[in-house]
Amino acid sequence: MTKLDDRFYTVPELAKDLGITPRTIRFYEQKGLVNPQRAGATRIYTRQDRAKLLIILRGKRLGFSLNEIADYLDLYGADPTQAEQIKMLLGRVRERISDLEEQRQALDITLDELRDIEQQSIDALEEKGIDPVS
Repeated sequence: MTKLDDRFYTVPELAKDLGITPRTIRFYEQKGLVNPQRAGATRIYTRQDRAKLLIILRGKRLGFSLNEIADYLDLYGADPTQAEQIKMLLGRVRERISDLEEQRQALDITLDELRDIEQQSIDALEEKGIDPVS
């Protein structure tokens, strides 16, 4: 039995484990975000590659660009204290929060305007004796 740290994954195993497609893994490899080892023609991913893919997937889910994720991953093994990585993450997270709050404000304004138009339309139809539901 192999230790957990020695675990290797093939593309299909890793894709299944992470709930993504093999094509997604190959895409991130093409972009240089992960660099698997090779055993002949087979790509072999380590536990560290899996961890990087988890970071990539989380970053994408949170709205970070691939360039931002790549910058973060570049620091992944470079700083043993991870201080620079954490500082970069904190700055990017704060920017993302700010961006999302601005988007939420804009969305709230748009929703209010659409609700006003909806109500005006309902009122106009009712004034004409037309059921707005139909």
